[in-house]
Amino acid sequence: MDSRNIQYFMAVFEHLHFTKAAEKLGISQPTLSQQIRILEAELGTPLFDRIGKKVVATEAGNLLRLYGVKMLQAEQDAKDAIKELLSGERGTIRLAVLPSDLDFQLVPLFVQFKMKYPDIQLQVFSTIHVQEEVLNHKVDIGIGIQGPPDKRLIQVPLRSEPYYLYANSASELASRKEITLQELEQHSLVMYPKGFLGRDLVDKVCIIEGIELATVMETSSAISLLQLVSAGVGATIQPKELLKQHPERTDIVAIPFTGPTPVRHLELIYCTDRFISSSHRLLTDGLIDFFDGTNSTNKKRPALY
Repeated sequence: MDSRNIQYFMAVFEHLHFTKAAEKLGISQPTLSQQIRILEAELGTPLFDRIGKKVVATEAGNLLRLYGVKMLQAEQDAKDAIKELLSGERGTIRLAVLPSDLDFQLVPLFVQFKMKYPDIQLQVFSTIHVQEEVLNHKVDIGIGIQGPPDKRLIQVPLRSEPYYLYANSASELASRKEITLQELEQHSLVMYPKGFLGRDLVDKVCIIEGIELATVMETSSAISLLQLVSAGVGATIQPKELLKQHPERTDIVAIPFTGPTPVRHLELIYCTDRFISSSHRLLTDGLIDFFDGTNSTNKKRPALY
């Protein structure tokens, strides 16, 4: 099968619309339709059912999509390996990270990485669906919440980080040296909406302890949550290291929990079948060193390769 026709097929599968797929590919709709027909003839089965203006993938189409992703990635890996052999410390790395880590922790590391390796292009994507982005080959490496063991992934533990209460420095909570989750039932909170990773980690502990926390406002952005805390709207529960890179802030205080505490376990992941270039190794080493530097329990670097 021609990899170009696989790319055409993947575009149609993504959009389920021949005209939109053709526009994305920069070719005419009749040309795209012809190439899909050629691919269907080669495989001996339809890949899409065309019901009026509606396009639906057939069972064969769904199967080809699964293997098509791997075929295109294998081709790209081969090109990357040869390109690296010829060029040395070059290439492009796609990294997925959680939004709060991108906004509050990792940018200084990325600046240092770029200064040290100016010929490596780093593309960083903010997402709460880190594992899905890695498995779908939309990114090369991901840093997210630790998941169950998966044979499709290399999973490297990075850091375990407790959650703290972040409160306005002028509030009645600011003088507290520690606090319990149960006490927060009597205080105003601003939190992520239910279904977000950070909120789910907190809710899981609360459910076990029979605690029900009420929110006065919810938003999907850690930056906006801290703005609400700064404005005195309420307190929020976030990872301990959230403001480590911003010690100059005096409007917000971080208060540790005593008793049951939400904890997030971070891991670095990439697909087991991916080609890992030297540029990828440089970044993964930098990321592990960064997280090891704030986690005294990580005495030994895990074997990556």
